[in-house]
Amino acid sequence: MSDPRSQPAFEGEEFQGDDFGGADLGQVVYTECHFSGVDLTEVRTRSAMFDRCTFSSCRFNASEHVSTAFVACEFRRTSFFTASLTGCKLSGSTFVECKLTPVTVTGGIWRGVSLRGADLVKIDLRGVDLREADLSEADLSSAVLKDCDLSYARLRNTLLTEADLTGAQLGNVDLTSAQLLRTRLDLAGALALAEAHGAVVV
Repeated sequence: MSDPRSQPAFEGEEFQGDDFGGADLGQVVYTECHFSGVDLTEVRTRSAMFDRCTFSSCRFNASEHVSTAFVACEFRRTSFFTASLTGCKLSGSTFVECKLTPVTVTGGIWRGVSLRGADLVKIDLRGVDLREADLSEADLSSAVLKDCDLSYARLRNTLLTEADLTGAQLGNVDLTSAQLLRTRLDLAGALALAEAHGAVVV
């Protein structure tokens, strides 16, 4: 098994049950690699690339990632408990039965990410690019989505109880399919909701 701390790039490799805990992986590049039961607790990356990788039952707990890309990756039953993602790109990635809270997210591009059915209660995603994201059936109760770009996002049966959507871009978003209760909207959001319910704004 290759040591991830001794090489800058890996392609098509399998990592099973490995312990990367506390490692500084820097700008490492993984392409179409598969991680199963891998401990990535307290791992640090900066400008790293994970391209079309799969993660099953892995732990990213307390890890820190800066300007790192997880592009078209698949995460299953993987934990990000207290992880930090700063300016990261998760475009096209899919999360299934993952632990995603609490997590610290600062900006980033999550375009086309699938968080279908995810528990995202109280998550703070302010300013994140969530265009075309699938948030169907996700629980975003008390979440902060201020200034997010949610254009073309799917919100079918998404719970947005007490969520903050002020400043969010909601172009081509069907708000009628979401569950809104005490949801915070600015004027633009309120108009979008009214129009979605058939109102004519004059």
